This record gives sequence, C-alpha cells and structure tokens, in this order.
Amino acid sequence: MTIDPALLSWLLDADPALRWQVERDLADAPERVWRATRNRVATEGFGAKLLALQDADGQWAGGAYFPRDFDFQGPEAADDAGQPWTATTWTLNTLRDWGVDAAVLAGTAERLARNSRWEYNDLPYWGGEVDCCINAFTLANGVWLGADVSALAQWFLDHRMEDGGWNCEWEAGSTRSSFHSTLNTLRGLLQYESATGGSDALRSARHSGEDYLLQRRLLRTLSTGDLVGPWATRFAYPFRWFYSALTAADYFREAALHDGSPPDRRMTEAMEVIRAARRPDGTWLQERRHPGRVYFEVDVPPGEPSKWLTLYGTRVLAWWDAAVPG
Repeated sequence: MTIDPALLSWLLDADPALRWQVERDLADAPERVWRATRNRVATEGFGAKLLALQDADGQWAGGAYFPRDFDFQGPEAADDAGQPWTATTWTLNTLRDWGVDAAVLAGTAERLARNSRWEYNDLPYWGGEVDCCINAFTLANGVWLGADVSALAQWFLDHRMEDGGWNCEWEAGSTRSSFHSTLNTLRGLLQYESATGGSDALRSARHSGEDYLLQRRLLRTLSTGDLVGPWATRFAYPFRWFYSALTAADYFREAALHDGSPPDRRMTEAMEVIRAARRPDGTWLQERRHPGRVYFEVDVPPGEPSKWLTLYGTRVLAWWDAAVPG
C-alpha cells in the first residue's frame, strides 16, 4: 500500500499508542520497529498516564463501570451528560486497544477478582452482569489479563437472539438485536477466540452476529431499508461503545484477517460512506466527542483532522481496496 509521505509523516508524529499501529499497518515497518514503539505505550504518553492512575485495589476511579463517586440521581446521570469514561472497564478497554502487554498489568486480574464488584447487583467482576456490551468488554479484558472468563463466553451463547445478534435491552424485554450491542459482542468474541481458539459453537455464534450486520449492509434496517440512525455515519474517536460504519468495518477487517477470508461485498455501501468522509488531503475529521468525564483528551476537538480516525479509515480502505476490484 502506498500512502502520501506527508500524510504518513503527520500520522507518525503521534503518541506511541497510535504510532505503533501506523508503523505496522500503514508504513510497513519491520516488526522489531513497531514492537519497540508498542512497548513504549506503557512508559510514555497516554498509556503511561492511564497506568499511573490505577488504584491500589486494581481498579480505576474506584469502580467497575462507573466511578465510585458517580451520583446515579445527579446531573451527571442525565441522558445528555454522557457515560463517565474513567472507571475500570473503560480504562482496561483503552489500554488493551492501545496494545499494552498484559504483563505490565500483572496481578490486576487477581486484584479485581478480590475487590471489584459491578454496580448492578454487586456481582463479582469477572463473572460479568446482564449487559451484553459490558460482558463483551469483560470477556475481552479477562482473556487478555489471564482471568477465567469461560463461563462468560458461554453466556453469549445463552443470550443470542433469534435474528442472530444481541441486545443489551434483552432483560427489559427486547427481542430484536441492536447494532451497538451486536458489534460490541462480536469484538469480545473475536478477542476470546483469538486468545483461546474458541469453540465451534462460539465461532458459529460470531458468524451469525456478523451475518446480522451484513444483511443490513452495516447501515440499514432490514424492515424498511432506512438508515438505522444518524450515528451510523458519524465518526468520533475514542469509539467507546458507539456503533458506526467505521467501527464496524474495522471489526470486519480484523475478523477477515483472523479467518483468512475476503471482505464481504455486502459491506460496499458502508465502505463508500467511509471513503466519502475522507478529505482531499487524506484525513478524516473528528465529528463529535462522546460526552462524559475523562482523565484527559486523546484526540482533537470536533471539526479538526483526527489522526486516530485517519489511521482507522486509511487502514480499512487499504484492506478493502486490495481485495475488492474497483
């Protein structure tokens, strides 16, 4: 893949958490180079800052999914206030996504098993709770850190919906899958499978969830063909739990590389949405920030060119264009 030298130079001038991925996926750097940069994530920049904020009990911000001081009845709990992003699960998600070696967090799985409980029913941390997205994050983080999350993997088989996907609102009576919940579940299942080999049943469930999204072209309802929501074509980093055509394409790229399979042509419309958002200089703009408490910002404000989104956008288009004739 060829990339404009000026764009590549701009992307490489970044925190190690982003730079190593640019080196590996866009610059074709030798493995020893990008691995050396990835090792720096734990000691420099964003990654080092987050690691330094870990509590003695293994948690961040004193809580599993919400900070200890979160007031569920206060202003921060309003619908438009946004989820706080500082607690344990969100921080582990971030460190894992940035490539931090689990050895850097040695002992964390055991400390969380002893000390961390979900805000829902005070359930133990590595057992998960009732929310598909939370359980998917926990599955991925657990297998990364060496916790036994095999029972949680089975939970996803037991809670798959008839249409092939998942919905975090199942406990409230929902019987139809959600784009958000299904994609987050797929990410967790793929992480688990990559680390353990998975099982035929889990693989089948993952493929059924993929088919749920592909039938809908990653963008549209099956019943009417309408865009599933404005969020599907709005790109923002950090991704958090939100679905978009870009987050879905990033997953399908990773899954295809894992499976050794070509891109599915049902993604064509979503890929063109991603392509259309690329500016003439090769960058993608940050379109919004998901509201909510953070330790510090890791990307630009809305309206500015985002290095993170440009990495993801360039990477998925390069994968697609290499395999799908124009």
